Amino acid sequence: MKIQLALDRMTIEEAIEVASKAAPHVDILETGTSLIKEFGMSSVQKLKEAFPDKHVLADMKTMDNAVYECGLCFDAGADIMTVMGASPIQTVEACVKEAEKRGKQIMIDLLNTTAEQREKLAVFKHAVFCEHVSKDEQELTGTRLTFTGGRLKTAAAGGLTPESIRGMKELPDILIIGSAITKAENPGLAAEKLRALILEKEAIQ
Repeated sequence: MKIQLALDRMTIEEAIEVASKAAPHVDILETGTSLIKEFGMSSVQKLKEAFPDKHVLADMKTMDNAVYECGLCFDAGADIMTVMGASPIQTVEACVKEAEKRGKQIMIDLLNTTAEQREKLAVFKHAVFCEHVSKDEQELTGTRLTFTGGRLKTAAAGGLTPESIRGMKELPDILIIGSAITKAENPGLAAEKLRALILEKEAIQ
């Protein structure tokens, strides 16, 4: 099981500083959508340059223009990028093909997808499928993620905390954690404690 650190709503310099403290205890560094929208591909490039041995994910949330946006991310150094599962199936397919061609990976964000859409998306067996509670749902309604597991490679995102992780019946392949680390007084210690919690849960599953 891997930890993906979501770096959002901060400057590139702040993101690198937080990541440097948490890096020993996380596996994937996510250049959040807000970083990309505010600072462009330089946010991806600078994060990869600062942490060349870590996988960097560009949270593009692509809905269209798949090949072009894949090119932007992967040329900037991203190892993984996100496409929205609610986008046209042709967009998802184009992202997956472009990633495979470059030896990269795609994460399919399942935010607001229907059961029918999820069934169609299941053909992309080499992608990561991310269960996601949106930031607006978290902040405006208090909704948090309840992860129930899955048969494909899975990730989970949405206000995850030590308490919500303890309550999971099954851990996904990737836990995407943001503010529980980035807003902690000591991000490195918070990441270390979350890693220990996950190892403890894995040992009893």
